[in-house]
Amino acid sequence: MPQRFRPRGGFRRRFSPRPSARTDQGLLWAITAGQSKNMPSDVPIREAYVPKHKFADFAIDEGIKRNIAAKNYTETTPIQDQAIEAILEGKDVIGIANTGTGKTAAFLIPLIDKVIKDRTQNVLIITPTRELALQIQDELVLFARGFGIKSALCIGGTSMRRQRTEIAYRPNFVIGTPGRIIDLVRQNCLHLGGFASVVLDETDRMVDIGFIKDIKYLISLLPGRRQSLFFSATVSSKVKEIIQTFVTDPVTISVKVRDTVENISQEIIKVENSKQKVDKLHDLLIQEGFNKVLIFGRTKWGVQRLSDELAGRGFKAGAIHGNKSQSQRQKTLDQFRTNQIHILLATDVASRGLDIEDVSHVINYDMPASYDDYIHRIGRTGRMQKKGTALTFV
Repeated sequence: MPQRFRPRGGFRRRFSPRPSARTDQGLLWAITAGQSKNMPSDVPIREAYVPKHKFADFAIDEGIKRNIAAKNYTETTPIQDQAIEAILEGKDVIGIANTGTGKTAAFLIPLIDKVIKDRTQNVLIITPTRELALQIQDELVLFARGFGIKSALCIGGTSMRRQRTEIAYRPNFVIGTPGRIIDLVRQNCLHLGGFASVVLDETDRMVDIGFIKDIKYLISLLPGRRQSLFFSATVSSKVKEIIQTFVTDPVTISVKVRDTVENISQEIIKVENSKQKVDKLHDLLIQEGFNKVLIFGRTKWGVQRLSDELAGRGFKAGAIHGNKSQSQRQKTLDQFRTNQIHILLATDVASRGLDIEDVSHVINYDMPASYDDYIHRIGRTGRMQKKGTALTFV
């Protein structure tokens, strides 16, 4: 276990520019409002959800059920309980759910069944980030094991040539980010007119990071007759614009009860000045129970410097950010998933979509830019009804 010692000279400089005092105060108020209950005070407590279905109840291929059982899934989450049945019936679905509620399985399981029953079916899944696309691809491989279903992963930072080759083999599933999918469309490699099933996942995030025009363009290339599945944690006016052009007579499934879930304990860590931050962080990380920790910083340079400092102090730590190649980011994520490293430092590139089991703590080393970013950051812990802790330095 790393021992306590003073940081080296030079590291004490500030990692990232501070937001305005007004921004910090507003975020602090939002984070602490209703903190004792881990939810806004005006949201009523609802009774525990009782699912109507187990996975074994759905009219899906027995091979899929075996693959689900191999992941030790038995009880469905609310979004899975309601969405799988609607998707199997061929309906368009708008799913509103918090992060970490199992929505990837909610759309993958019925779509895999659809492809098994009709191998001419093609599915397009559009996500905001490379990491989320990779996660969906990994889930697809597990749920579709033994069926010989081909897929193509179309994301930036990886070989375009390989992606063109994968598409040439006519995969049933194409999973990717908007920018790379558009690149392949414009190179006349990918033709969206043949996709009868389309998923927009984490749509609010795609809008937040400037993909709204790209999404509208991609929707314009899709066939008129299709099954459209739409998943988002929030629905802004811009997201509503997309909904209007994307779905037809949809079933709306909302299982979002509150911004943060009850099983995430939220705490504030006060520091008098920036010079104390790394020492305070060190003292936290050597405590019992900090088994798998995700630390968020504001800038890629600051995240890398903090990662190097922690590694120098004896912690098993790694970093992912925009200066890392996709292969480097994926290698570090795999090390974190398999417990080869116990601390992962990241910019907000990791705050959406990552599903890493048993993250014990999320630490906001730098304040998030917005309350929504805070919600998505801390959603990396306390997933699938497990307990988690979120700490924010102020």
